[in-house]
Amino acid sequence: MEAKRVKWGVIGCGGIADRRTIPGMMLAENAELVAVMDANAEAAARVKEKYGAKYAFDKMEDLLALDEIEAVYIASPVFCHKEQAFAAARAKKDILIEKPVGLSVAEAEEIAAFCKSEGVKLGVGFMMRFHAYHQKMRELVQGGKIGEVVSVRSQFTCWYPEMENCWRQEKKLSGGGAMMDLGVHCVDLVRYITGLEVVEAAGLCGNQIFKYNVEDAGGVVFRMENGAIGFVDANFNIPDAAAKCKIEVYGTKGSIFAEGTLSQEEGGHVEVLCADDTVGYDANQNRSADVKPMELEVTFGNMYTKEIEGFGRAVRGECAVPVTAEDGIASQKVIETAYKTNAAKTYQKL
Repeated sequence: MEAKRVKWGVIGCGGIADRRTIPGMMLAENAELVAVMDANAEAAARVKEKYGAKYAFDKMEDLLALDEIEAVYIASPVFCHKEQAFAAARAKKDILIEKPVGLSVAEAEEIAAFCKSEGVKLGVGFMMRFHAYHQKMRELVQGGKIGEVVSVRSQFTCWYPEMENCWRQEKKLSGGGAMMDLGVHCVDLVRYITGLEVVEAAGLCGNQIFKYNVEDAGGVVFRMENGAIGFVDANFNIPDAAAKCKIEVYGTKGSIFAEGTLSQEEGGHVEVLCADDTVGYDANQNRSADVKPMELEVTFGNMYTKEIEGFGRAVRGECAVPVTAEDGIASQKVIETAYKTNAAKTYQKL
């Protein structure tokens, strides 16, 4: 017998919702798209027809008034998140919200606290956790395959030139630039794959190429709870065709290198090297030993479908929320700390 499908409403149905999440939702076994909303009425009507939704609105209140809707996906610009999340929580709809949760950590915490007080579930749209390779990497790392984690690195980039009326390029509308938009994915994946929390961080960021008022490049170095050192960098000024978008995890017994997995589609390449930890010190530092990479067997799917299905199971009480508000806030804190240390110039000039 087929499980009862969770009835969804989408707030902010243009952009990523139309390109990726709604197509993923249409493939989900436990989801049904009921209504879409966008401030642009023509966009809402177009998306309604495209995916066969019952309703299209240009006012959030009209969508939230529908009793049949059980969960909402908020994919609007970040400056809209607080108002829309509060309204959805008051309407007793469970919420899957795109990252970052709010314009700041403080705002994200307000949203999380209000949803909790209203008794609604709140999940965060870090869909890359559902990539088959990232889940396999988590299994290997937390299973001890590469020993104790000592170093992690991640990079995520895209080409994002100056454009008119682009909310991501206005700090008051987005909360930040390359680091908040892309780097936060890297931090979340580092936390997810290693199972370790970040306890200290410092960053550098600024504008190298473009003149908008958020950074087009930045990096953050951090210490994790076991003492491992991590580094994340993100850019809006590297051409897509030249980007590698990688994750590296190094441990006392091996390493994992992923390339091209930071993406909106499942794919890329992962190399796992496991070393003999009984070998003593080699003064020649011979790195040409015949160590064959481990072959990883995974089945690719649709990250957005898996994200929607996972949150749908949480709505039904079948499991916990897969990516919690606390996850979103923890990763956003690292990026916000990078901004604060950069602004305070706590680094030392040489």
